[in-house]
Amino acid sequence: MSKRLLLGVALLVGITSCTDERIYEDFQTIPSQNWGIQDSLTFDLGETKLTNSPNLIAVKYNEDYAFTNCYLRIISRDSSQVILENKLVNLILFDPKSGEPLGEGFGSVYTRYDTLPFQLNPATKTVTLLQYMRQDKLPGVEAVGLKIIK
Repeated sequence: MSKRLLLGVALLVGITSCTDERIYEDFQTIPSQNWGIQDSLTFDLGETKLTNSPNLIAVKYNEDYAFTNCYLRIISRDSSQVILENKLVNLILFDPKSGEPLGEGFGSVYTRYDTLPFQLNPATKTVTLLQYMRQDKLPGVEAVGLKIIK
């Protein structure tokens, strides 16, 4: 086998092994980086086929965020807008002991992914996220996302 062919095969294997096989991913930007308690973020899954694989939520935040965690209300609905799930999730953004951000990022902006502690119902067509903190506005939240992996 020639060195070029071997190098080509190794490169192809390397590129394909880096994919996470996501079937859905979307982020919604928070206007003025100030997520209001009334501001619902709805993700339209359309015809996405849900499996028993991990579903992730993500929060992109900056140094203006004043808490170690973020409570999120996750509401899933079917095509008739019937509520299938209504769960409260606690997403830890900073290490409670060290105060270090737990997300990936650079500078003062981080993105924290976490697996949902439940599976979305296969009939789910939309997912709505609401901030559920004891503050009307959450400064420092830049975007919130949903990611579904195959």
